[in-house]
Amino acid sequence: MATTKNPSRVECEDIIKRILMTEVLEKGRNEHFKNATDFMNYFQSLYPASDSLTKQVQRAVRNLNMPKDENGYFIINKTKPQMDQDKEISHMLKKTSASFESLEDCEKLFLAVEPTYKSYLLQLISESATFENTYVTIVDSSKGLIFYTRNKNNLGMLIDSLLR
Repeated sequence: MATTKNPSRVECEDIIKRILMTEVLEKGRNEHFKNATDFMNYFQSLYPASDSLTKQVQRAVRNLNMPKDENGYFIINKTKPQMDQDKEISHMLKKTSASFESLEDCEKLFLAVEPTYKSYLLQLISESATFENTYVTIVDSSKGLIFYTRNKNNLGMLIDSLLR
């Protein structure tokens, strides 16, 4: 890099992105950069300090339009629309009391169903007191329904009894 000429706004943007990506890769998140002045030590180590350099870095930061986390630090790997979407997802996960449930210990059971009636059957089974607690989830597939269950034999016998 030349040490006599200030970088362009685009060069500043690239440098800022690299700085923030390095920070995120090393520490897991940005913990140092909240505004354009936080980048100045780095730029002044490469270019002569001047008002034009400061303005160029400020323009680059403004043009990058990076969102900030709850502590005011720049977030490099997301856009503002992504942040808004993540906030909405977080809100809905909390509102619906969502939780993880592993399917590792589940067995799969496939029920071949005529496509015309598949959605209706899925709804009936989902609302059925008889099927309650017999499966973890049901997946609608192209040729039928896939059940994830912790007791494949019981669910199989229940479905078999209803098929007769």
